[in-house]
Amino acid sequence: MRSAEPGVHSAAFLMHILYLDDAGSPKNAAERHFVLAGVSVFERQTFYLETELDKLAATLDHPEPEKLEFHGNQILAGRGYWRKFPQSRRRTVLLDALACVRRLYGQWALFGVVVDKAAVSPEDPVEYAFEEIASRFDKTLRRMHLDGNSQRGLIVFDKSTMETRIQALTTEFRFSGHRNGKLHNLADVPFFVDSAASCLVQFADLVSYALWRRYEKDDSEFYDVIDGMFAAEGGVTHGLLVKRQD
Repeated sequence: MRSAEPGVHSAAFLMHILYLDDAGSPKNAAERHFVLAGVSVFERQTFYLETELDKLAATLDHPEPEKLEFHGNQILAGRGYWRKFPQSRRRTVLLDALACVRRLYGQWALFGVVVDKAAVSPEDPVEYAFEEIASRFDKTLRRMHLDGNSQRGLIVFDKSTMETRIQALTTEFRFSGHRNGKLHNLADVPFFVDSAASCLVQFADLVSYALWRRYEKDDSEFYDVIDGMFAAEGGVTHGLLVKRQD
């Protein structure tokens, strides 16, 4: 986990929440990659990221800035409210939104899995990505526990048709295990929320979209803002996996 506030005492931490969203369609043959990614923050620190995104929304002339949603694909494509802005301005908004994470306090980290769908075929890329990201989050919490900073974890997704499937997978991973072991540090099955009500889920959308643009479209401008922010320890990045075709 990264720490943006060295003075925070680790013993105060109780729960880390991993907010996730996906990018790319697992069944669209025209797309090569599927991405699952997001941000893990200590439960009391969500306020800071929400505040930064609210400040950015207030600069965009929306009549109700607190209701403005940040979704990477919609912003870059100029859909809905974003149609009024030129592309250069929309790209700047995306960059500024991603940069908001730099002003988080406490312990936090990004997590992401990029799957070349051909590399895992015939396995479901959604299941592969979730297994990897859940395992990496769980192991990060375990490393914190071994360092004397015991934490529990919770995963929050945007509402989606994957809800029943993801919850079933989590139960299986916790009790029967997966290829990397069992999940030991999650407090419950994932929760699914409306992204309109959660700036953190919207930020997860931006992270997944930045990764998708880098690997699907060879556009690294957005990813460059968050490069180096994925969970790491001892110089080894554990929070980002790119599964390429051999």
